[in-house]
Amino acid sequence: MTILVAHSTTPESAAALEAAYREAERRPGEPIVVFLLDGDAPDVSEAAARGLTVTIERPKEFEKDPVGGVVDAATALDASVLVIGIKHRTATGKLLFGSSAQRILLDATCPVLAVKVAQG
Repeated sequence: MTILVAHSTTPESAAALEAAYREAERRPGEPIVVFLLDGDAPDVSEAAARGLTVTIERPKEFEKDPVGGVVDAATALDASVLVIGIKHRTATGKLLFGSSAQRILLDATCPVLAVKVAQG
C-alpha cells in the first residue's frame, strides 16, 4: 500500500504533504508517492529525517487532465489513502472553474484525506 499526495506549488499542497508525512508515521512502512502536478519538486529532506520513504513522480501523460491522472495513479498504485490540499471557493468560482477536489473525492476508489491550510 502507498500514500499518494497530489502536489503543486500552493500552500494547500504544502499542507497536504505535511499531512501525508503524519499519515505515513501512523502507517509504518508505507511509502509516500508525490504526484507532481506542476512546478518544481518539493523539498522532502524533512521526510528523510523522519525516516519516511518518498518518491516523486511527474507523469507527462496526465498534463491535460491532472484530476483524472491523480485518480488513475491512486488506483494503479493501490493507494491506501490519497492526500489532497483544498481551499474554499465561492459558488461562482466553483461554477466557472469547477472543483478539482470534488472530482477527486467522487472519483477516487480509495479514501481521500482533504487538508486545509491552518489559519492563524
